[in-house]
Amino acid sequence: MTPSTWAELHDLLFADPWPERAGRYHATVVHRGMSEAAHALLTSVQRLGRAERESDLLRNFRKYSRMPFSKQDSDWEWLTLAQHHGLPTRILDWTYSPLVALHFATADVARHDVDGAVWSADFLAVHDLLPQALRAELEASGGAQLSVETLARVAPTLADFDALDDEPFLTFFEPPSLDERIVNQYASFSVLSSAHARTDDWLARAATPLVRRVVVGSALKPCVRERLDQANITERVLFPGLDGLSRWLTRYYTSPPRT
Repeated sequence: MTPSTWAELHDLLFADPWPERAGRYHATVVHRGMSEAAHALLTSVQRLGRAERESDLLRNFRKYSRMPFSKQDSDWEWLTLAQHHGLPTRILDWTYSPLVALHFATADVARHDVDGAVWSADFLAVHDLLPQALRAELEASGGAQLSVETLARVAPTLADFDALDDEPFLTFFEPPSLDERIVNQYASFSVLSSAHARTDDWLARAATPLVRRVVVGSALKPCVRERLDQANITERVLFPGLDGLSRWLTRYYTSPPRT
């Protein structure tokens, strides 16, 4: 799908593609914005080309980090912290907000000459395919997504997680609110039970439609960016602090004039 106007794009992203799954105020869809539509849903450790070194990366991150947690018996808090601070991991970042996803599809003004995309995934339908132990834990928690605590109760380590099923499976979980960035970005994380498996391949092979991709055409990107800035969906909000302020000012003063 490639909408040609801001109104078409907005309505398409905010119309729940699986309305029978939604509840009041609670869509069952998460979104991921990408600056180039041609890019696949690869994790950072896959883009690095070293998925086989995942355990080494995480082990040394724990080794050289200050201990921010009260316990050390779960990989999930460490994996979340590592992802949050830029370590290559098997996690993919998503957001509940279509506008936040559009920010990440349009923030790089140097790529406004290529199409971007917003991927949307139905996480409830994904969770219907979870191994029984995780499904039971999710139902017992009363939530729609797992947390690091519920994941740790079933599978304290990534090795335990991978061993829950012979075939790779996908799950979404809400990261703990480590700082304002996670809160402001309305974040959700996805993780596959294999560092090597690709999320887009897994979603495409599912028996029911679990994913949708909306292309944000290059010609539409400047308009989308302007609307987002007017709505205060900017680096200054999504990356609170001086780093975000610097990103926002850099983009503002390097953006081409309106034509």
